[in-house]
Parts: sequence; C-alpha cells; structure tokens
Amino acid sequence: MTDLAWIDAALTGARPQVLGALLRYFRDLDIAEEAFQEASLKALKTWPQKGPPRDPTAWLIFVGRNVAIDSVRRRAKTTELPPEELLSDLSDAEADIAERLDGGQYRDDILRLLFICCHPDLPATQQIALALRIVSGLSVKQIARAFLVGESAMEQRITRAKAKVAANNVPFEAPGPVERAERLGAVAAMVYLVFNEGYSAAANEANQRAPLCDEAIRLARLLLRLYPAKPEIMGLLALMLLQHSRTSSRFDATGDVVLLDDQNRGLWNRVMITEGLALIDKAIRHRQRGPYLVQACIAALHARAATAAETDWAEIDLLYGVLERIEPSPVVTLNRAVATMKVHGAQAALAMVDPLRPALEGYFYFHGLRGALLQQLDRAEEAREAFNCAISLAQTPAEAAHIRSHLDQLSLSSRT
Repeated sequence: MTDLAWIDAALTGARPQVLGALLRYFRDLDIAEEAFQEASLKALKTWPQKGPPRDPTAWLIFVGRNVAIDSVRRRAKTTELPPEELLSDLSDAEADIAERLDGGQYRDDILRLLFICCHPDLPATQQIALALRIVSGLSVKQIARAFLVGESAMEQRITRAKAKVAANNVPFEAPGPVERAERLGAVAAMVYLVFNEGYSAAANEANQRAPLCDEAIRLARLLLRLYPAKPEIMGLLALMLLQHSRTSSRFDATGDVVLLDDQNRGLWNRVMITEGLALIDKAIRHRQRGPYLVQACIAALHARAATAAETDWAEIDLLYGVLERIEPSPVVTLNRAVATMKVHGAQAALAMVDPLRPALEGYFYFHGLRGALLQQLDRAEEAREAFNCAISLAQTPAEAAHIRSHLDQLSLSSRT
C-alpha cells in the first residue's frame, strides 16, 4: 500500500474517535470538523516524511485540539469577553484535555457520539444523516444513495440538522439510560448503514472500506454490552456477522461480482457464521420479532445451506412476508421478489416488481432484477431496456460489468 493510501485509510478509520473527542472538548460541530480537516492536512504533509505515529488517532486529536484552541483564540479577539467566572472555569482546559487523552478516553467516544447525533430534538431522518456525515465521514452522495434520495435534498437535510443543533444548543453530553433507550433505534439504523456502506464497496475499494464493516460490528458489540437482553441488537450483530462472513467469496479474481448462488461457500468465514447463528438462537427465545432479527434469520438460511440448491427459498419468502408487515418498504418487496421467483417463478415475481417502479425508478437493483425476470420470460427487448437503465445507475464498475454480462447473453440468444 502506498503512503497516501495508508494515510487515507488511517484518517478514515480515525475520524469517528477524533471527532468524538473534539466535540466532547469544544462542544461545537463546526469547530470539530474544521479541526479534524486541518489535522488531516498536517498528517498528509508530515507522515510521509517522518513516518506514521504510534497512535494515529491520538496524534490527530492532539493536533486537532491545538488547531481548535488557536481558532477559538482568534475568534475571541473579535468577540466581547464573557463574564470572569466563565473565563476562570476554562483556565486549565488544556491540562484537563491532556490528562483525559492520556487515559485513552477517546477510544469509545464514537458510540457516545452516535447517541448524541440521535438526539430527539432532531427528526429521525436528520439524526441518521447527521450521524453518517459526522461520525462516519460518508459523503453527501453516499448518504443520499443509502436513503434513495437526491444529493441536493440530502445536503439540505444535513444542513438543517446542523442548524438545529446550533440553534437549540443540543448538549454534547453522554445521555443517561432512559435517553439511550429512546435513541437506540436510530443508533442501530445508523450502525447498519455504516456496515452497508463498507459492504457495498467494489472489489478495488474493498480493503479501503472494509474497516467500515469492522467498525459497525464493533459498535454493535458495544450496543449489545449496553443492552444484553435486546433481541433486536442480537439480530443486528448476527445479521452483520453473517453478511460479512461471505466477503472473501463476493468477487472473482478480476473483480467481478459473484452472485450468492455462485459463491464458493468453502470461503465463508465459519467462525462468524457460528457466532451469528448462536446469537439468532438466543434472540428467538425472547419471542420478539424485529426487522434486524428477521433479516438475520433470512441470512441464516443461506448460511446453513451447504449448497445453493439446498437453500430453503420457501421459508425465505415467508420471512420476507413477515418483514413486509413489520417494516414495509419497496426495497423489502424487491428483495422478496427474488425469493418469490425461486418458489413461484419469474412471472409471479415480475407482478410484484412492476408496481414498485414509481418508488424505485432511480434504484440500480430494481432495473437489474426486472431485467433478469424479463430475460427469463423471453421478453428480450424489454429486458435490454431494463438492463440499460441499470447500467446508467450503476455505482461501481463491478455492478456495470455484471449487467453487461446479461446484455451479452441477450445478444447471443438473439443470434441463435
């Protein structure tokens, strides 16, 4: 890995802890973000020459802290001084910061920061969008893709969330047990979106974005430590473990996507699978069905099948029906259509997919699945049109290459 590639990966991985620490010290989103950006620029200049620090996260926090202190001092020169009693409370701020850093307090600031971003003063959609931007450093484009909305709409959503935080003086304090319980759903959703952002990486980005999956799993473990009897948190962790277990088999040697049915199951991580299945068995005993647990049960059916042919698609179809009732959405129905195709055929699946067009017109997987169903039904021209739409919406070269292989099959069929 080149110096710049290593540094970029280190900055991405350290961002949540650094921002969490800076927010805890300075209690200002803009100051924290600006300080992190300045510290990152200094890292790009100094690390290639002097080598990486022993603890990149601590280094970035110290540098960011100094940048932020200088910024606060510059602003103070043009701002009326506060009352003396407030000034006196800040006299030893730097010493306190150093002492807290020496204790390694920053290491789990990320979980604390997630609960802060999911403050009830913010609408749920703004909570998650803000957490993804501040905590995980995802771009506006990446977040918009996760929510299936346009970039400009997501930019406005994040801007409004920041403005609301500033206007309402939202506290950057660790919430108590009651507040944590109230925000748990939003935090769990954010953790899973972080995981998906790493999991959806193309083959050439997998190493760089894999830390997002690992970090999401770590966060889920921390959540489970806070809520050891919550079946939904068990389900969330199990779901991510089962999905992550397939990472080594998801791309071939050329970087092309390998579909689940065609994956080498010998490459699946059995340790992750065993842990995930044990979590599901434990969660089911609570007799509380939530969306993460149901999705984990679906993933478990894939994991338990020794071959693709042994997959219990009828049970998967039923579980997706449960998920539709618990958390109805066009994407859930689209996923169910795959199971319906396996059990009842392409025509039945297409009847489920076509009504989803208004909601999923801009979604790559909608057009890809619709094209595959039309291809099975020998409706070649309609399939070609759907595949062309899918290619125009592909987010990675691997996605586009996979759809082009279907177009090639259509071309071969038309010649014979």
